Amino acid sequence: MPSGRKKAIVRKLSRDWLSGYLPASNFAHNGQMELLDLTGKVTTLQLDAIKWVCFVRDFNSGEPGNPERLLRKNFAARPRNEGVSLRLRLKDGDILEGLAANDLTLLDSPGVLLTPPDIRSNTQKIFVPRSTITDLSILAVIVNSSRRKRFELPHQEDLFTAPEEPAE
Repeated sequence: MPSGRKKAIVRKLSRDWLSGYLPASNFAHNGQMELLDLTGKVTTLQLDAIKWVCFVRDFNSGEPGNPERLLRKNFAARPRNEGVSLRLRLKDGDILEGLAANDLTLLDSPGVLLTPPDIRSNTQKIFVPRSTITDLSILAVIVNSSRRKRFELPHQEDLFTAPEEPAE
């Protein structure tokens, strides 16, 4: 398998799922994506029928009903990593929180790529198509303090000058 393909589990809005391999980037285009399934066949999926795509560590989670093992869908506390903390409400009523990159992909991509709240679970990243999202809320914009630019204050003239000492 080429290293350009990542393990993915595609959850459909109909609650059934498919597992296979997707390219690491640019996997969704023209309202569809192509999944290389485990038998080696390429399956074309419409983004309108997809709830989310989970990029996973392992296909064998041992849970046939929840192969992506997405147990926590909300952050327990404010995330510490850099990015935009989002809360998504999906077509089926599910609420999902995650951390997205603070860049232009939030505006012009066919969906939102999130880091899930529990990074130790089987799911490493979640792609949610725009057609599945009914409500998107920005919870926080988190910036690493070491990357913040410090503003230099302009030199301010003193209002009062110190009294001059008398000459002796």
